Amino acid sequence: MTGAQSPTLAVATQPLSRFLALYALLYAAFGVASPFLPAFIETRGVSLAEIGLIFAAGTALRLLSAPLAGRVADRLALRRETLSACARVAAVAALLYVPATNLIAIVLISLIHAAALAPLAPLADALALAAASPRLGDRRPMFEYGWVRGMGSAAFLAGSLAVGGAIASTGLSSMLWLQAVLLMAVPFVVRLVPEDPRSSPGSSPRRGTREDLRSLWGNLVFRRVVLVAALVLGSHAMHDTFSVIRWSAAGVSAMTAGLLWSVSVAAEVVVFLRIGPSLLRILSPAGAIAVAALAGAVRWSVAAATADVTALLLIQPLHGLTFALFHLACMRLLARSVPAHLAATAQAIYGVVAVGAATAVLTCASGWLYAHMGPAAFAIMSLLCLLALPLAIKLRQSTDHAVPVLPRQ
Repeated sequence: MTGAQSPTLAVATQPLSRFLALYALLYAAFGVASPFLPAFIETRGVSLAEIGLIFAAGTALRLLSAPLAGRVADRLALRRETLSACARVAAVAALLYVPATNLIAIVLISLIHAAALAPLAPLADALALAAASPRLGDRRPMFEYGWVRGMGSAAFLAGSLAVGGAIASTGLSSMLWLQAVLLMAVPFVVRLVPEDPRSSPGSSPRRGTREDLRSLWGNLVFRRVVLVAALVLGSHAMHDTFSVIRWSAAGVSAMTAGLLWSVSVAAEVVVFLRIGPSLLRILSPAGAIAVAALAGAVRWSVAAATADVTALLLIQPLHGLTFALFHLACMRLLARSVPAHLAATAQAIYGVVAVGAATAVLTCASGWLYAHMGPAAFAIMSLLCLLALPLAIKLRQSTDHAVPVLPRQ
């Protein structure tokens, strides 16, 4: 065939392009608002203490809303529809912020906004992983999940950078309008992405919710992935909260701090898009998790020892391993080991309950640790990564004997 795509390439390219568009919209919507939302709420006369309580309540509600939405999506086999509904509710909530001035109204809007945003990424991941999984008899994936997740990271960064101009010219409320527009476009794109054929109504027995959750937690691979993610991804809490404070105290300028953050995000995108899939094939998912945990131990040990800019520039790219490679490995293991009718529930528990709750707890602990230990507190995060290594070894052993969960043709 001259000048034409092969049938296999054409089949793979079509869902890939649609998922790229979906992730670009979702993560751009996150990027344009999440860095600036606290500042907007402050302009409504809300105190800093009240802002902290509002976001803490939103975080707690996310721990409930994401698994609930995932469970509904799985039970009814309506993942695309659930994602679309959550996107619409989040868009409306974003617009409701604009005229809100009363504290009670702002609290209610914030809770609705947080609850609707929480399920979006887990549901998108459940759909993308199912579409990317290799078909029966084919060892190669339809496309690499890392490509679409890398698009998400790039879109988040682009959204965060681009919204600055809009805020400068029209005020902070413009980021809410931008988020609403992006989220309102999500339902039009999500209807074009393929649904997991294994999760269609009647494709699997519908058991009770408690029985399903017991079955999920009884899945040895899932349980170990959740625990190792809580340790490795949770270890980023100290960095996310206190790195700039640490650097500033050591005389690092704000411009240099921004450069250091940009280096880590760039490394994340590169691993998602280019390096990560190859490393997974070479190392295996469990091996990649071990490498990410070791990279985290090195990264936080250096952060505890020095704030020298050269040293920081050398360890910032390790974010590509400690976050991006680690996330890719966990997604690969979940796609292989979790039954299709529990995929969205598993994603929600992994991403929001395990990682989200661990990060929240460790963020609180980081404040106490940094107050009492100073920069040496970063070494505690290094110990968490080292604790993940035995779990990575056990994951290697358990996945060697696991039977992959493959889509039907």
